[in-house]
Amino acid sequence: MTSEGVQELIRLAGDDRSLLEEAVATARARSPQVGALPEHEVRRHTQAVLEAVSAALVRGGPDEDDLAAADRLGTDRALQGVPVAALLDGFQAGRSWLVRTVVERGRAAEMTADALLDAVTRIDTITTALEHRMVHAHRITELELARTARESTAQRLRALLRGEPVDRPLEPGRAYHCVVSEISDPTTARHVEAVLGSAGLTGMVDGTLAAVLHHMPELPAGLPPLVVSPPVPPARLPGLYEVCRRALRAATEGGPRKLTALALPTALAAQPELGRLLAAELLPALDPADPFHRELARTAVAYLDHGARIGPTASAVHVHPNTVKFRLRRLRDLTGHELTGSLVHCAHLWWALRVWLSSDT
Repeated sequence: MTSEGVQELIRLAGDDRSLLEEAVATARARSPQVGALPEHEVRRHTQAVLEAVSAALVRGGPDEDDLAAADRLGTDRALQGVPVAALLDGFQAGRSWLVRTVVERGRAAEMTADALLDAVTRIDTITTALEHRMVHAHRITELELARTARESTAQRLRALLRGEPVDRPLEPGRAYHCVVSEISDPTTARHVEAVLGSAGLTGMVDGTLAAVLHHMPELPAGLPPLVVSPPVPPARLPGLYEVCRRALRAATEGGPRKLTALALPTALAAQPELGRLLAAELLPALDPADPFHRELARTAVAYLDHGARIGPTASAVHVHPNTVKFRLRRLRDLTGHELTGSLVHCAHLWWALRVWLSSDT
C-alpha cells in the first residue's frame, strides 16, 4: 500500500517543476564535471531518474524500465567522458537532496515518524539499485570505448584542451581552430564527428562535442550552436577552449559561429549584475509582462544588430519597414532614448535591451 511518504514523492517528482530544477542544481553544484554539462542534459537524466524512483515506489521496487533509465545515465556519461567518480558525486548529491526534501515536506505535513521512515527506507533501497546499474553501465561502456581508436582520440583531445601532457603533441608550427558545441547526445555527436574527424581531433570533452581542427569542413544544416575560434598555435588552445565555452553560452543562433563575432555578448555576459543595473536605469518604463513592450525591445535589438538599417531589421523580425519605424518611435516615446548617438550610448542600450528581454519579471 502506498504510504504518505510515497505519495509526497510522486507529487514532487511529477508536478513541482521548481523541485526538479533544485535537484538539477544540486547535482551540478556537487560535481564540477557534471556541472560542466549543458543544463538541459543534466535535467533530462535527472527527470528520468526521479520518474523511475517514483514508479518503483508505487510498485514496491524497480522494474527493467526503471533500471534502463539508470543504464542510459551511466552509458551517456561514459560516452561524454564524465568519470564514474564525478557521476557518483552528482547522483549521491541528488539522492541526499531527495531524502531531505521528503523529510522536510513530510514534517510540514505532520506525517508520522513511521511513515517518514518507511518512505526514506524505500527511497534508499531503490536508489541503491539504480546506482548499481548506473555504475555497471558506465564501466561496461568505458571498457568498450577503451578498445576503440575513437576513444583514444577523445582522450588525447581532452588532454590537449586541459593543458595536460600529450603523448603525440600537435605540430608546433601549425595553427588550429578550437571548436566547442552544445551537442551532448552521443548519437548526434557521432554523426558530426564523422564530418569533423578528417580535419583533426574530435571527441566529447566536459560532456559536449569539441574539436581541434587544422581547417573547418562544411557542416550539415540544423546543428545546435558551435563556436569556432580563429586558428592559433597549439600552446594557446587550452586558454582558448575556456573562452569558447563562455562564448557558447552567449550564442543565440544554431550552426557554426565565429568566436570573434561573439566577443561582445561573451564579455557582457560575464557581468550580469551590471547588465541588470543598466536595464533598470535605461528601461524603467518597459514592462516585461507586456507582449507589445517585448516586441518593441526585440525590434530595437534587431535594429542595432543590423547596423541601424530599417530594411534588414524588417526582414529579421518579419514585419513591414513601416512597422519597424513605428516600433522604434514608440520605444523612444516610452524610454526617452534614441537608438542613435555615440557608440557607448548604443552599446549600453543594446546591452540593457538584451538583459531586459531575458528577464522573467
